[in-house]
Amino acid sequence: MSPKNQVRSATERTAAVDLTEFSTKRRGPVRRFFFKHPVLMDLTVVLIFLLFSAINTVSSSSEGHLWPLIFSLLMAGLLFFRRRMPLLVLILVSACEILVLLSPPNQPYNSGWGMIFALYAVAAARGARIGFSATAAVSLPLGALMFWAFSWITLPPQFDGIYPWTLWISTVGFMILGNVIATGIGVMIWRDRKHDLEVQEWARRNVSLASANERNRIAREMHDVVAHSLSVMIALSDGAQVALNRSPERAEEALQKLSQTGRGALADMQRVLGVLRREEPVEQVERRPLSRDFDIEGLLAGFRAAGMPLSFSFSGPALPVDSGFQLAVYRIVQESLTNVLRYAQHVSRVEVKISHLHPFVELLVSDDGRAGLPRGASAVRGSGQGLIGMRERAAAYAGEVSAGPRSSGGWLVEARLACPETEVNVARENS
Repeated sequence: MSPKNQVRSATERTAAVDLTEFSTKRRGPVRRFFFKHPVLMDLTVVLIFLLFSAINTVSSSSEGHLWPLIFSLLMAGLLFFRRRMPLLVLILVSACEILVLLSPPNQPYNSGWGMIFALYAVAAARGARIGFSATAAVSLPLGALMFWAFSWITLPPQFDGIYPWTLWISTVGFMILGNVIATGIGVMIWRDRKHDLEVQEWARRNVSLASANERNRIAREMHDVVAHSLSVMIALSDGAQVALNRSPERAEEALQKLSQTGRGALADMQRVLGVLRREEPVEQVERRPLSRDFDIEGLLAGFRAAGMPLSFSFSGPALPVDSGFQLAVYRIVQESLTNVLRYAQHVSRVEVKISHLHPFVELLVSDDGRAGLPRGASAVRGSGQGLIGMRERAAAYAGEVSAGPRSSGGWLVEARLACPETEVNVARENS
């Protein structure tokens, strides 16, 4: 197999890998556990919040101030829904923080952990712009309100000699810094999740592309096998019908060839459909829908048996020992002759020339017939898939195919393919 096709095959196998499992492993055991059990994660956040706010709320409750405890419990309930409604929870938690400061005795009993968890949830769900905007929108007014609340507080005796504003500025500064850090961590998580989604989307697109390539390959092989075999079988049956009364021996020979062609077509179809089977190991994906002995002479013998006046010439060394390359040559010759058999009239000479002009192989298939259909035959128009298939096969080896009428009459198909060991360099030169 050529290097280009090997790379393509490896890419398709890689694309089939589900990267969801890879993304899951990157989270680590703790994050994987909470990712699978989000309700437990919500309960854990609520318990952590209650634990950090317990010292202040219990202290205030012992002094007869129940408002901090009530608002702490309310914020704990709100944080349980932070993933579902992050912005609403942030607004309500901020309101609770403000009410704590305004309630008697106007002290910041809550430690600010409610804001930290709420801001993290907003940033993790909405990204950097909304996350930092929300941080500024709630931190700055809350900081100003804390300065106002601190102006009513009398410092304990152990803080004698300390300028009060120094303590207040450092407290508010730590509050804002904690909010910014929580938002930054949330943004990191948001970017990590976004990256995982992009990687998974890339994998899905690659899988879709690989599936489309496989479907095109199968459709191309189905077209070549069916069109060739049916065209030869129709020609043989028409010939047998004509020779039935004049030469029974020739008719019997044509019928035998008809039977052989049908069996060969059935075997080829089984090979084509075999690539759809998924129970084999991955190593068997590279099965070809045709046996590896690509016998050009045998192919030409079948067309001669169908009555085609065919001549063949080959020049240069043998074709490269690359099954994909030989298949491409085989199919281009087969499709070209099938079109002659199906569409050309009054053909007296068909020529097939293969020239190995290293590092290229050139193919010429020409006839001197006239386009059309025999009288009384059904007007079956070609779908154009045959020419498309030939061009795709040639393009796989940095080649091209041209087809069109000859100036002297008839039809000419020309193909030029780069040998497998040089196709990569040829592709680079063309680019």
